[in-house]
Amino acid sequence: MMLLAVEEDQVTPGVIAFLIVAALGVTLFFLVRSMNKRISRIQAPSEDDLRQADWERRQAEAGKTPDKQDQRDA
Repeated sequence: MMLLAVEEDQVTPGVIAFLIVAALGVTLFFLVRSMNKRISRIQAPSEDDLRQADWERRQAEAGKTPDKQDQRDA
């Protein structure tokens, strides 16, 4: 009695399918590594920079008065 015998009409994935899946895995590894490098190069402003810019914008808006704008128009 052969327990590991494969019938002739039974289809198995084989070595080629394994190589394809392994190649996809290796490709995915390199894609994720490249993505991480590119994301780490992005220079986004920090929370403190955003707060400082917002404060400066509010200070500039508070400094504008209708009298000053009327003088510029004249």
